[in-house]
Amino acid sequence: MFGTRLLSGILLVAIALATIISGGYVLFFTLIAVSLIGMHELYKAMKVKDEKFNILEIVGYVGAILYYVAVLLDFERYGTLAVILGLVLIMFVYVFLYPRFEANQVMAAFFGIVYVAVMLSFIYLTRQLPGGVYHVWLIFLCSWGCDTCAYCVGMLIGKHKMAPVLSPKKSVEGAVGGVAGAALLGVIYAAATKGPMVEYAVICAAGALISMVGDLAASAIKRNQGIKDYGKLIPGHGGILDRFDSVIFTAPVIYFLSVLMIEM
Repeated sequence: MFGTRLLSGILLVAIALATIISGGYVLFFTLIAVSLIGMHELYKAMKVKDEKFNILEIVGYVGAILYYVAVLLDFERYGTLAVILGLVLIMFVYVFLYPRFEANQVMAAFFGIVYVAVMLSFIYLTRQLPGGVYHVWLIFLCSWGCDTCAYCVGMLIGKHKMAPVLSPKKSVEGAVGGVAGAALLGVIYAAATKGPMVEYAVICAAGALISMVGDLAASAIKRNQGIKDYGKLIPGHGGILDRFDSVIFTAPVIYFLSVLMIEM
């Protein structure tokens, strides 16, 4: 299992490197694909999806694609409009096909657009910022870096449970180690790229804190729905959402912190 997980992780990192370094349309269309797969996993978990495709699920995917088109055209001008349009389309299906779908399915369909597609789009938006070719890596440094450091520290000295009911294996010591490790990775990355050390360390530490919320939020959804993993796409890791659960929360935070750093 460890070997499978390691190989999958290496392949995942290689794909991330290739797409993010390329940027532009390569990254844009990769994120659309990742978002749609993630939404498919979430819809299955939240009972939006039946055995076959249904109109509510399809409209959710259409809403996500419309949002990405808005991002490509002008995020600041059309992004919010596209999200609202996605909600309107979903409510259209709910109202005119009533009572085929229940309210919780409708809310989950819209939640999928925001939670997966909108949040992940900030990877592309960060990459498009001035200096984004460097800033975008902070998303993965503070999320995957925090996860790795927290795991190692927790295994070594973890004693106090951070969320005993939701995630019994996570410890307060591990969380502290994850934040500190992410900050250290930010400093190392700044030294390697000749970036601002203090700013990168603070951004990575803040992102690490948020990434743990993302990880626990994904765990909470899985526990509520009685599933272990969102999918089996990535051997040893689960589905897209199992691997990107922390990145989903970190990406918007890093984007706005990067914008703030640029403007200062």
